[in-house]
Amino acid sequence: MTAVSSSMNLAVSTSRRFQPHFAAVEPPMDAIYDPSGNSNTEIDGNDVNLLSVSWNQDYGCFAAGTNHGFRIYNCDPFKETFRRDLKSGGFGIIEMLFRSNILALVGGKANTQYPPNKVIIWDDHQSRCIGEFSFRSEVRAVKLRRDQIVVVLEHKIYVYNFMDLKLLHQIETLANPRGLCCLSHQVNTSVLACPGLRKGQVRVEHFGLNMTKLINAHDSRIACLTMTMDGLLLATASTKGTLIRIFNTMDGTRLQEVRRGVDRADIYGIALSPNVQWLAVSSDKGTVHIFSLRVRVVSEDPSTQSTASHSPTLLHENSSSSLDALISPSAAGANPGSSLSFMRGVLPKYFSSEWSFARFHLPECTQYMSAFGSQNTVIIVGMNGRCAFDPVNGGEMVQNEYGKVQGNMSYA
Repeated sequence: MTAVSSSMNLAVSTSRRFQPHFAAVEPPMDAIYDPSGNSNTEIDGNDVNLLSVSWNQDYGCFAAGTNHGFRIYNCDPFKETFRRDLKSGGFGIIEMLFRSNILALVGGKANTQYPPNKVIIWDDHQSRCIGEFSFRSEVRAVKLRRDQIVVVLEHKIYVYNFMDLKLLHQIETLANPRGLCCLSHQVNTSVLACPGLRKGQVRVEHFGLNMTKLINAHDSRIACLTMTMDGLLLATASTKGTLIRIFNTMDGTRLQEVRRGVDRADIYGIALSPNVQWLAVSSDKGTVHIFSLRVRVVSEDPSTQSTASHSPTLLHENSSSSLDALISPSAAGANPGSSLSFMRGVLPKYFSSEWSFARFHLPECTQYMSAFGSQNTVIIVGMNGRCAFDPVNGGEMVQNEYGKVQGNMSYA
């Protein structure tokens, strides 16, 4: 089946019967089928260069796109799960769907078979392509949910239904060369966040509620954003890279603001811990900062429980409108501030800033990304080791695990 639409500047080609088969990611170590006969080739490890790294949706795995294919790694314990190598070139974008056999692939610029303007939906269990999307411009990012495929171009985002690849939504954005976009991943919420049409603006789509929220997050352009799994909290940073802000996606309320530093920085990634107690920020300054969060979700109003059977999604998402910023009553420490913070409102805003609770220093020459592991650990890909932090006293983090990934990449 092939569909072409000139008004969308888009051509979509899919297999005739799109019936993805989901299975655990433990396939045999063979290569992607390559019609040119270049598959099942052995690649010299010294010739492998890293093109991209991306987490899966629960941060339990990550995918590495190389100039010869891709590799999938498990985080705990750290091990290479499988790889696919081919001579026709590598992949600049690899997007996993949790730990399933479904992957979204976008070729690197040197890939002679899979160009960077085409998205391949690959079923590794069946060892075949089960869908393709071709565009007139380069694909900047691909995001997957169990029910949606989201393709990010420089100025537009397309949202498709996963089962039949039908177009559901189109979203115009400001120039978005980084392909910024994030999704919720719980079944009962469907939330998408991306840059808006104005500098520093974030657009939040609550598809289940048919509601759009525009948040003026920063004065500068958005450089990085992420959401909680339920899509109720949003964390953002700008191209200035000094402040990270936390928002309620339902009403756009700013719940907390923390300071990475004073000097301009390029933010590589923001991560929220599963319990929404911690936030990690990595940048080109060679430091991973950990911040303590002061936000929580207030329990649902018992008076609304009777409506649950009529509109469960609405009840769940509306309950987040009572998100409040407050000092955490737990034993975890609070972010340090200036000794002059008591004079807030008199001195410049800098003196009332919240600074990082824990830190880990890295070589500034390496780009890396971080996520939260178990037992107060932070997993960092692109440097040397897994780090642990003290949830009560904070301070410098301690490296307690190291793994080397073939192809000029390190694992923490």
